[in-house]
Amino acid sequence: MKNTGQLFVLLSFLCVNSLFAQENTRKMLKQKAEQQLEEIFHDSPAITGLVAIDLTSGEKISWNPDVQFPQASAIKIPVLMEVFKQANEGKFSLSDPLPVKSENLVGGTGILKHLEDPAPLSIKNLAILMIALSDNSATNALIDLVGISEVNSTLKSLGVNNTLLQRKMMNSAASARGEENLATPGEAAKILQLLYNRKFINSEVSQEIIEILKTTGREDSRLAAGIPESTSIAFKPGFIDGVSTEWAIVLLEQRPYAVAMMESYKFPGEAEEVMEEVSKILFNYYWRIGSASEYGTYVRQ
Repeated sequence: MKNTGQLFVLLSFLCVNSLFAQENTRKMLKQKAEQQLEEIFHDSPAITGLVAIDLTSGEKISWNPDVQFPQASAIKIPVLMEVFKQANEGKFSLSDPLPVKSENLVGGTGILKHLEDPAPLSIKNLAILMIALSDNSATNALIDLVGISEVNSTLKSLGVNNTLLQRKMMNSAASARGEENLATPGEAAKILQLLYNRKFINSEVSQEIIEILKTTGREDSRLAAGIPESTSIAFKPGFIDGVSTEWAIVLLEQRPYAVAMMESYKFPGEAEEVMEEVSKILFNYYWRIGSASEYGTYVRQ
């Protein structure tokens, strides 16, 4: 009996030691990725923020997660969420027609500004235009529909306090007053994780929002440069002078992840490929985590 007990202790020790060793190699792999990212961030003259979330384990990679950044068109994701929330509450139907008033026809991205006397489109079609073509006129019409304060109230109810919609699109006067649309990488990533886990309103609503986010053209994405065409992305980028942002759910089969990356004080002509380089490092890291055995070997199916 004594020998049996000693054997059990030895086997238990070896098993625990093996598990610790494998967990340690995963930590080493993450540290290598973080070191690569840190070098890129330090070399960039811009202020950079990043939060990436492993949607399988919940583990995060972070850099300046709580810094507020101007959002440009990425703020359209909370607007989209509010549209679906109010439709779910019965305030209107997504099929209802919504005229785009002349004061909401603004410049920048989109197609509605180019149309002569555009006929009213359904609320859902305006939401699709807001995301797929980043249509600023459609966005302004939807903001009038749901209300700025209501968008911010919903964000706060989700535990998101530093993501704020403060003005409509292409309102330079409001921007000059400091009424900028803002978010932090940490809160943006939290919103994406909520959508991926189908916990915003309900599973059906969350999935429909993700499907609309997948309509954005990859040519508009900087993160897409580091992600193979075979991997689907649900995302929304944003660009204004000095600022570049992107919120994305990367539907990597082996290991899906959410990433929110933001840059401000960008210097023209310097460190132009930061987001692209970061995306490649993240994709390679999550692909390896999802594709390798606990010993780091890739097993062909």
